Amino acid sequence: MKLFHGTDNAEIARPTVLTLGVFDGLHLGHQLIMSTVVERARACRAVPTVITFDPHPRAVLHPESAPPLLQTFDQKIEALSVLGLKQTIVIRFTKEFAHVEAEDFLRDVVHERLHAEEVYLGRGFAFGRERRGNIELLRKVSTELGFRAEEVPEVRLRGQRISSSRIRELLAEGRVNLARRMLGRPYGVEGRVVRGAERGRTLSFPTANLHPENRVIPRGGVYVTATLIEGAWRRSITNIGTRPTFERESAQATVETFVMNWTGDLYGDVVRVRFLHRLRDERKFASIEELKRQIERDRDRATEYFERSGVKRMLAIV
Repeated sequence: MKLFHGTDNAEIARPTVLTLGVFDGLHLGHQLIMSTVVERARACRAVPTVITFDPHPRAVLHPESAPPLLQTFDQKIEALSVLGLKQTIVIRFTKEFAHVEAEDFLRDVVHERLHAEEVYLGRGFAFGRERRGNIELLRKVSTELGFRAEEVPEVRLRGQRISSSRIRELLAEGRVNLARRMLGRPYGVEGRVVRGAERGRTLSFPTANLHPENRVIPRGGVYVTATLIEGAWRRSITNIGTRPTFERESAQATVETFVMNWTGDLYGDVVRVRFLHRLRDERKFASIEELKRQIERDRDRATEYFERSGVKRMLAIV
């Protein structure tokens, strides 16, 4: 069975200190696991390594209940590198792989192929056939094979356990501020700018119509955002919705971003948008002039937001 893709035996560095999991969103709980692996690998002079799975196991075993992911695969791989992981091993998750016994996986892959010196699991994570691979089994096998095994404690915020599912709920409610605190960074989407109706130009607020790659989009409404252009985070306002002033109620939702104090052309470019603060719900206006006045108020409120010192430090926005 071919377990790894995107690598082969010759490319696998060893010895390693590693963790394994899905790690969707790489929130503060995941970040604690990664920092533990990186610090312990430095102490052991080993390679900090993460084993992850693609696609999401539930998408293979229970597709009807599989969650929409907070990150695309490429976004997750990039973020792992930023967190200091030097080696990411991706296991193609299949129904065949789901039948691999957890103990066999630990012996054959973690010990024999990766020569793990230490292994860290997030609290409650389980793997292998019928999810038998838990911290108790890991500790039992590690004692037999001579490597260290530890469970990393969960991270809580305001008494709530931080989890990918909770962050998805917050984004669905439009609560991007709390989602940001759980993620340790603003939630962002990435996508190519496509041509829209270009009504924003007639309102003196030209927008970039984003076709997002991410499946999780915050609740419809108007947000203060930051948009990455030419390597710099720029001040922006983003509307998620159906443009009810112009469109019928059945219109498909869009993500449109107005970049403040910028006049370039983004058509065809892939851009990133981070959601910082929710301003209001989207609503239908009686006239174009009324809509324009509201957009001006949105711009003024966004400007006030960006002038806060904490926001400037967070993103170094121009």
